[in-house]
Amino acid sequence: MKINKKLIKELTDYLNEYNLTELEYGDGNTKIKVSKNNNLSSLPANNIPKKSENKIQPEEISGTAIKSPIIGTAYLAPEPGAKKFVEPGKKIKKGDTVMIVEAMKTMNHVPSPSDGVVKNVQVEDGQPVEYGQTLVILE
Repeated sequence: MKINKKLIKELTDYLNEYNLTELEYGDGNTKIKVSKNNNLSSLPANNIPKKSENKIQPEEISGTAIKSPIIGTAYLAPEPGAKKFVEPGKKIKKGDTVMIVEAMKTMNHVPSPSDGVVKNVQVEDGQPVEYGQTLVILE
């Protein structure tokens, strides 16, 4: 297979022009994927932070897990600089908002399914979250 450098250059220009981080192009049996260098890929492999470094391991979790209802970005407060919805040790009631998950510019409040005390917050402010990912653990 011959590499089409002109096409790769064109795709790279689109990345910059439209401020994208990744772009994929397919034509028949040919597939080209270009992406911008992110900070983690420039680090040596032994310096890449482990995903669950400061988080509770799944086998250690006990209590009620509040999970993300959608894929999006988690926000721990209603706006930047505001007081967080929940912190470890805080008593909450069923229906209280524990955080917001933003998807496609829509702010989705995540309610507590039961009364309890916040044991652990599993995500950081502004962190991308997956559907079903544990956000908060209640005692």
